[in-house]
Amino acid sequence: MTTRTALLATAALAAGSPATAQEDWVISAKTIYTAAGDPIEGGAITVSGGKITALRGGRGTKLEVTAVTPGFVDLSAGVDTGSSSVEQTTETSVTFSVAETIDFFSHRWGRELASGVTTVLAAPLDENVLGGLCVVVKTGGEPTLEARLLRKDVALRASIGTQPSSGNSTPNAFRENTIYVRRPTTRMGVEWVFRKAYYDALNAQRFRFEVDADQAAQNALLLRTIEGDLPVFVKTPATQDVRTAIHLKREFGIRNMILDHAAEAWKELALVQESGVGVVLPPFPADGRLRDPYANDSYFLALDAAAKLHELGVPIALSGDGARTPEDRIARQAGYAMRGGLSFEAALAAVTIAPARMMGVDDRVGSIEVGKDADLVLWNGKPFEATSGIVGVFLDGKLVLDARASTAEAGQ
Repeated sequence: MTTRTALLATAALAAGSPATAQEDWVISAKTIYTAAGDPIEGGAITVSGGKITALRGGRGTKLEVTAVTPGFVDLSAGVDTGSSSVEQTTETSVTFSVAETIDFFSHRWGRELASGVTTVLAAPLDENVLGGLCVVVKTGGEPTLEARLLRKDVALRASIGTQPSSGNSTPNAFRENTIYVRRPTTRMGVEWVFRKAYYDALNAQRFRFEVDADQAAQNALLLRTIEGDLPVFVKTPATQDVRTAIHLKREFGIRNMILDHAAEAWKELALVQESGVGVVLPPFPADGRLRDPYANDSYFLALDAAAKLHELGVPIALSGDGARTPEDRIARQAGYAMRGGLSFEAALAAVTIAPARMMGVDDRVGSIEVGKDADLVLWNGKPFEATSGIVGVFLDGKLVLDARASTAEAGQ
């Protein structure tokens, strides 16, 4: 199936109209990879009312495929709206929520659906040290937050590295004085801003300082990350960023931290394992090096990075990072990780149930189980193999990508 026909099949849903009115299906497959246990050989999934209602067959329109997996969950899909998704007047916009900035009419939703991604984490652009609150949404359906939302304010977005400081500058008599004449201007400054925000919150609590309503709201959210009910989802591309984030986790007792875009986390295996963080890996580049657009630098992502982290029991997730080309999207990343030594079962988990657990939405998505949302990916071969392809995608029980429609179109 061509990219063009795949996007045509998803265009209607991405624009907000259902691809088909049919909601009752019986999907038979040679193998169902549930991500919740052993594969089911020669099974059938019954879908009704947008949910998985049985794994033994039932009544509904019948569809036969080679294999089925859960819909993919991508925590680093890059569906932000650029500078509109972040508060630009401050580096610590903790209370800002990305929820109201999402463009549900973007063409990127169709691209994600065509890649088998049915759930994503939407986060602010990483221009701030503490960028705000993230949400988990579906990649299709009516183009409103209410229709697509799974969970709101699931994590606090942070960024350690060169990006938060890239647009700032120090005071200069010959330079215009703007809101960007401020800290941070270096990696050390990024760490300073992060630490100051937390110490301000802790000192206000300890000494009962009087603060305004906005500061009180920010402090409350930072204290929640220490208490453990709000994860910190922090971008850490380089080795030194990984170390900095983990040391900050220890310093403030942040219970739940996930390192995103952590290309060089594999260089700090013992530290990462001992810290208890989760890791989201970026797409694997052809030469192994990820270029930093904000500095004259690059980071090395080893092909066996996922396998090394998984062997130590580190929770891992893979991402497509909003890739435009099919070769870089999330299903291919699972294949690359397997080439680097990760087992098929672990690779499947890393694009389904593992990221769903990281964001606390595994009660709805991430595995094929009765009662969960009917988000499914249909394959014409074993998933993640170079010779296999996605031939169908179900989202909330609707067939939003259908190879049969593409075949019929090609014959006209």
